[in-house]
Amino acid sequence: MSECNHDCSSCGAACPSRDPKSLLAPANPGSRVKHVIGVMSGKGGVGKSLVTGLAACALQRMGLRTAVLDADITGPSVPRMFGIHDKAMGNDEGILPAHTRTGISAMSINMLLENDTDPVVWRGALIAGTVKQFWTDVVWGDVDFMFVDMPPGTGDVPLTVLQSLPVDGLLIVLSPQELVGMIVEKAVKMARMMNVPVLGLVENMAYMTCPDCGKKLYPFGQGKVEQVAQAYSIPLLCRLPIDPVIAEKCDAGQVEELNLPEMDDAARVIAAIGQ
Repeated sequence: MSECNHDCSSCGAACPSRDPKSLLAPANPGSRVKHVIGVMSGKGGVGKSLVTGLAACALQRMGLRTAVLDADITGPSVPRMFGIHDKAMGNDEGILPAHTRTGISAMSINMLLENDTDPVVWRGALIAGTVKQFWTDVVWGDVDFMFVDMPPGTGDVPLTVLQSLPVDGLLIVLSPQELVGMIVEKAVKMARMMNVPVLGLVENMAYMTCPDCGKKLYPFGQGKVEQVAQAYSIPLLCRLPIDPVIAEKCDAGQVEELNLPEMDDAARVIAAIGQ
């Protein structure tokens, strides 16, 4: 164990105790979650929470019951994005999640803090333990697809999510910059080490539309993400635009009012794993 590199895929039958499934945390008895999708990025500021919210909303509109587990403990944005202001309540069964206007279940650390602006000044082990409790102690009820909004990087929380939750696949969010290749490679390698499939890439801030002529403009360049997708044989599920309306709706807690056609293909790929 002292020499463990967390690469469970290399252990095989010689080390049954390192089978990733043996590390799964039990769900709350009141939870019946069919599929768990992790939303991951190699770096911050690429719009991972936005993609989480849009994906949950898209599948909810398809008639599927969705939920969002906000695993970004030190930088939670899910309550603000969905307009959730109530604090979490509980009963004898556990912690009860909030429900958005369209019925999406959600849990975030901000729902447990006295003030939304109170900082979470915790060390990694406590943060990772809290994320696990959001799975074991929250009464999620019947959920078809749960989306886990993870903090950037490959540290304690992503490792805890991939080891402790039955993650069916990952969405990797990135932006059209030169360093995306390195960022995606780190995330992809971690997913493969943990035997979790990558469902696809989502490129955020890919382009903007000229308000005068309607032409698509690419302020960060074009074609870089496609090259990365081909290099790692991962599908590019969708490309999201730079649009001030998106920011305005999220800041106002109205992400559910956004219906971006760009997310439709990604939503269909995600929904297909449940068929």
